[in-house]
Amino acid sequence: MTLADRLASGTKAVFGGNLVGMVAQGGLVLVLTRVFLTPDEYGELNVALSAFGVVVILATLGLPKSAARYVTEFAERDPGQVPHVLRLSVGYLAALVAVVAGGTLLFGGPVARLAGTPSLVPFVGLGAAWVAARAFTSYFGALFQGFNRVQYSATLRVVTRAGQFVFVVAFVALGFGVLGAFAGYVAGLLVAAGVGGFVAYTRFYTDYEATTEPVAGLSRRLLEYSVPLTATRGANVLDKKVDTLLVGAITGLSGAGFYTVAKQVSNFASMPAASFGFTLSPALGEQANRENGERAARLYEQSLSYVLLAYIPAAVGLVLVAEPMVRYVFGTDYLGAVPVVQVFAGFVLVNAVNKITTDALDYLGRARARAVVKAASAVANFLLNLLLIPVYGATGAAAATVATYTAYTLANVYVIHSELGVHLRRVGRRVGVACLVSVGMASAVVLALPYVSGVVTLLATVGLGAGIWAVLAVASGAVDPDAVRRFVA
Repeated sequence: MTLADRLASGTKAVFGGNLVGMVAQGGLVLVLTRVFLTPDEYGELNVALSAFGVVVILATLGLPKSAARYVTEFAERDPGQVPHVLRLSVGYLAALVAVVAGGTLLFGGPVARLAGTPSLVPFVGLGAAWVAARAFTSYFGALFQGFNRVQYSATLRVVTRAGQFVFVVAFVALGFGVLGAFAGYVAGLLVAAGVGGFVAYTRFYTDYEATTEPVAGLSRRLLEYSVPLTATRGANVLDKKVDTLLVGAITGLSGAGFYTVAKQVSNFASMPAASFGFTLSPALGEQANRENGERAARLYEQSLSYVLLAYIPAAVGLVLVAEPMVRYVFGTDYLGAVPVVQVFAGFVLVNAVNKITTDALDYLGRARARAVVKAASAVANFLLNLLLIPVYGATGAAAATVATYTAYTLANVYVIHSELGVHLRRVGRRVGVACLVSVGMASAVVLALPYVSGVVTLLATVGLGAGIWAVLAVASGAVDPDAVRRFVA
């Protein structure tokens, strides 16, 4: 199978998995916000999820991505080392999980009271289970990516999201409230971790015949490379979890609910780019390991160009339809999320670029450079949140995220450019075309907005914008319909 065929196949598999997962997640958000939970209760649930999301970094460090990186490397050069990579990484992960989950059980309650968040105390027992299940699910997802078998990562995501939908709705419908919803999230992760372990053992571990001894220094290399990845993951948690905690602490639980709704909308919009980036990253590392840097550079350059062509208009469109979308999808109780969604439109764009860039740096051996930039970005985001949230609430938190994430993404693009030699002028020309396409698309959407009166007319307006985008993108020569057909066939 050619590289192009593998990318197409992998992207379609990941996109399909992400789509099913996001539909399940979106359905769950709608059920919780429109049927079961008030904005305060929804905020409380997401504050709990964010709090234990911070803890889980201690249970994984950078081991999942470090294991994936060395799996990719040894699968090409020395397959007999792959079983050793798996045994060592699983052993280290199990030890970390035991320590951190146990510590959560013992000290979670006192820490929550000391931090001024006693509402988290009832979640501590389930939180320890969430930490363990999330750690192993993350490990197996990264491992499948390292093997360049992203369809299994996609399957894992589907199992997680579908399981969470079923368990959360069931537990809340039975009257267990916010705690029941949290238990549903834990149950979905536990099922996914079990599935991931079964697939990893039967489809990968047993397929490789181990050498008698691991290569000298393998254990040290796994742990050493996990250090910058740990810094990156810790900074990522600071970026993506602590902001929700700050919004909840400073503005109240309803503010956290509005902020979470806006972030989920932006994550849904970024899903296609995430699907392609998940497939692209190990492919770039593979080409670099084969000393085919020029091909890797052109692959990244073309990918970046298409992402910008798609997401600049998408960000503009999200700003325009934010108010009717929140009104008719989430309900009038969540109209406070409208300005947050509009600010997060900028995050949709930079996050899409980030999805095809940052993981690639890990596979290219530039995790340390990424870690330095991410740490600086996370600290800046934290400080900006402290400055802006008291004044502008959840909208201020969104603005802080967009500003710091933009700087982080641009820095990562520069690093990958220095590694591969990307022709940025070509990308710049595609940005100009995307801006012109955005103007045409936005004009049509603005004319249609006064006629939006419900979900059906909202979808029709979004479809109109997408259709105008497609026509203008093809007419400008930026998109080749035949190439698209070959890719999706």
